[in-house]
Amino acid sequence: MSASHSHHHSHEGHGHHHGPANYNGAFLIGIVLNTVFVIVEAAYGYLSHSLSLVADAGHNLSDVLALVLAWAASILSKKVPTERRTYGYRRSSILAALFNAIFLLAAIFIIAWEAIRRFADPEPVTGSTVIWVAAIGIAINAATALLFVSGRKGDLNVRGAFLHMAADAGVSLGVVIAGILIMFTGWQWLDPVVSLLIVLVIFISTWNLLKDSLNMALDSVPPEIDAAAIRAYLASIPSVTDVHDLHIWGMSTTETALTAHLVVSEPESNDRIIQQATHELHERFGIEHPTLQIEYGSFPCRLAGESTI
Repeated sequence: MSASHSHHHSHEGHGHHHGPANYNGAFLIGIVLNTVFVIVEAAYGYLSHSLSLVADAGHNLSDVLALVLAWAASILSKKVPTERRTYGYRRSSILAALFNAIFLLAAIFIIAWEAIRRFADPEPVTGSTVIWVAAIGIAINAATALLFVSGRKGDLNVRGAFLHMAADAGVSLGVVIAGILIMFTGWQWLDPVVSLLIVLVIFISTWNLLKDSLNMALDSVPPEIDAAAIRAYLASIPSVTDVHDLHIWGMSTTETALTAHLVVSEPESNDRIIQQATHELHERFGIEHPTLQIEYGSFPCRLAGESTI
């Protein structure tokens, strides 16, 4: 907007960061270990007639696919921006987290359907085989989960991988307990019961991942960000008289972006405001990519009435 309209825009201010941690090695190890285990578990589940083992193998297979997706997204999110993709491929990590949640829900539907069918037509299960195969699963899944434990709070994509592996370790423990009980009691109905418990565990661990990843895919404010506090901070900056058109969204599972229009009373304070706000938004609120537009004078911004917050 020209000076004659008393409506000026500043240059953009951006925060800088050191980038998300690299989990490529963890993803590779997890994929290899779990692929081998899926083959072994499915084979012995079929031979021992154990639905809980086959169900766990199916769940582990979905986890292998989830790890592949998460790894691919982790690599893509670090690619440099281009003229066509000015944010690079950062959002691929959000899509991977969302797809992982969907895969898990699809897996539990199939397991639940087969478990319910087994109540009407139970099959004899070899308890000892179930026990030692599932015990191997506990070790592999727990070890894989530990590879991602340090990044589970700061990266939704890594959190998805951690939840998959941690849930698998718990599921395998349930299968071991079922195998022991079947050996000593002969209660074949325990196999589909444990399968349904597996479904419940997976659903509980998946629900928040699905909700958070869907919200991020829809450009919602990330759950750890307090939008009201950010608005209050921006409004409290000396010379700032109004804040509007404030938008906050996740660029990836580790980076948050922000845009805002700041109305100021003293045009000469533009540089100071941008430098101060950019620094504080990064340090206090974890905003990696703030973009601030400075406005002043009596001419109102045409977007001022369009902002939702």
